[in-house]
Amino acid sequence: MVSPILYSFRRCPYAMRARLALAISGTRYELREVRLADKPAAMLLASPKGTVPVLQLASGAVIDESLDIMRRVLEVSDPENWLARDDRALIAINDGAFKRNLDRYKYPDRHDCDPLVHRQRGLDFLREIDARLAATGQLCGPDRGFADAAIMPFIRQFAATDREWFGAQPLPHLKTWLAWHLASDLFQTIMVRVPPWSP
Repeated sequence: MVSPILYSFRRCPYAMRARLALAISGTRYELREVRLADKPAAMLLASPKGTVPVLQLASGAVIDESLDIMRRVLEVSDPENWLARDDRALIAINDGAFKRNLDRYKYPDRHDCDPLVHRQRGLDFLREIDARLAATGQLCGPDRGFADAAIMPFIRQFAATDREWFGAQPLPHLKTWLAWHLASDLFQTIMVRVPPWSP
């Protein structure tokens, strides 16, 4: 039986969340690690927009949005009931305003902006997450779920931009949550290094 193919980039947060859902669902797939500077023709043929992740199903159908990939594989198999712990509004803020601020904080030269302004705006979102986690432990209750997997890779990237500064911020619940996810077997599994794919 032909397995689905995932075009991915290890450090991309969008690709990370797709791999988290694929892993927790137990979906078998062929991982094709992509060099973003040298994208394979097969990936561009499947999805001309040229961004990861791209999931090519055994049927030939292509899903090239990370949240769509997550929902598709979890609708087939969802052993931890992740879909019950979704928060589309919170994920929309993460993918919208927070991601915009993250990009401008991490790559100020690319965007010709003051990174500290965008770091502060990002911190406002982290404070909201911290307050929410204080009550529940995870974003939608005591157990990890869809919202956690969808948002955590972006907060990881924000935290890693200036680890010393992040470490000094009073975000105890968020830090505990982030550390727990990063140390989990699930995350370790999806972050294994593989050589770039070549046809």
